[in-house]
Amino acid sequence: MKRKKPRVTLHNITITDYAAQGKALARYEGKVIFTEGAVPGDVVDLVLTKNKKDFAEARITQIIQPSPDRVTPFCQHFGVCGGCKWQMLPYEKQLAFKQQEATQNLLRIGKVTDATILPIAGATDTEHYRNKLEFTFSNKRYLTADEINDEGVQPLQNSLGFHVPRIFDKTINIFECFLMDDVNNRIRNTMRQIALQHELPFYDIKEHTGWLRNLIIRKCTTGELMVNLCINYEDEANTKMVLDALLAAVPEITTLLYTINPKWNDSIYDLTPITYFGKGYAIEKLGNFEFIISPKSFFQTNTAQANTLYSITQAFAQLTGNEVVYDLYCGTGSIGIYVSPGAKKIVGVELIEDAIEDAKKNAALNNITHAHFFAGDVIKICDDAFFETHGRPDVVITDPPRAGMHEKLVNKLLEIAAPVIVYVSCNTATMARDILLLSEKYAVEKVQAVDMFPHTHHIECVARLVLKATPTAE
Repeated sequence: MKRKKPRVTLHNITITDYAAQGKALARYEGKVIFTEGAVPGDVVDLVLTKNKKDFAEARITQIIQPSPDRVTPFCQHFGVCGGCKWQMLPYEKQLAFKQQEATQNLLRIGKVTDATILPIAGATDTEHYRNKLEFTFSNKRYLTADEINDEGVQPLQNSLGFHVPRIFDKTINIFECFLMDDVNNRIRNTMRQIALQHELPFYDIKEHTGWLRNLIIRKCTTGELMVNLCINYEDEANTKMVLDALLAAVPEITTLLYTINPKWNDSIYDLTPITYFGKGYAIEKLGNFEFIISPKSFFQTNTAQANTLYSITQAFAQLTGNEVVYDLYCGTGSIGIYVSPGAKKIVGVELIEDAIEDAKKNAALNNITHAHFFAGDVIKICDDAFFETHGRPDVVITDPPRAGMHEKLVNKLLEIAAPVIVYVSCNTATMARDILLLSEKYAVEKVQAVDMFPHTHHIECVARLVLKATPTAE
């Protein structure tokens, strides 16, 4: 039997900086060490969890001397819940490190050297900023190390909250979450109380047993409040009892739904939510526009910062009223609709048909007649016949997922050669990669990062790319 090597422990290591994905960085004997939960300036003891030739990953065992920048986290679940990993870092420092990462990715990966890098747009509200939260029922509560060592703690307990990072079958029992205003706490804690009082079975993800699965809450700036309870199988009596009790306890709910999900995964996009109370959807407002949010709609989860993000996108597009704007990865049409007052025509393209149906409803809701939305793959849709019908784009707005754009789409954009591309990204590394590929024909004029998710390492970013002048023949 091969004996495991003992893990290496390092003492009095100074954290010097942040690296990608919010990981703290230190150096020891020429080796780069990545860890989590540290602040630059901290002096810590570390145990190496991965030890390679050029780098290592480590876990903090003790903070010997806290950084002068370290602040006290405001949430009781910090350190266990993985939702807000930077609560121990002052917000102005969070913004500085996000700006640093965005700039470095554009320089190192995208080779962007001449663009104007504007200051990051920080959030006014760093708490209660999300409009959507999803909680999970589990018959296995996550136990801390102290609880595991306590013989009085029962190993199997029902819980309702967030999954622990990298642990799929247990949840943390969340009692207070600062990502949304207090209504999320009232709804979640009421649901837990009802379920425990009536001994309703919580879901077991490994065995695919139990009844209560997920609780999805959407709180809009309009005041509308939508709740969707996901259950494993039909149980008419208990469904009525639970939903009536929830409505009585939280009368602010404007739409209450339930979704029967008999699948092994939690996705509801191929299921049909059933409206129990209200109109079955919520209305959110961005700028001067209203948007229908159905239970399965994707919508920016920070409404205030979405306004900021879309305002920057609109400014970068520099529309005069004469442009045909193509909105790629348009989702439910929010960006295209937001910039529509300055455009001659909006052409939105999105793979997901349900999203396109929502986009059409949103255009109609706002009396926008010059926006047209199409379901399909932009690589296949955007051919000569399509351009002849709808016009070639003067401005392309692209808002891809975290993985960035498919290389075929990058090549398609090079082929289309629109005068301006406005790239909206939730991952500055893949954005920089795509910008490098587009540099064959495009130059980056300006870039601005946006902080959509305070107390996390995530960064949104907008870049304006302009078509390079074609060299004239002598």
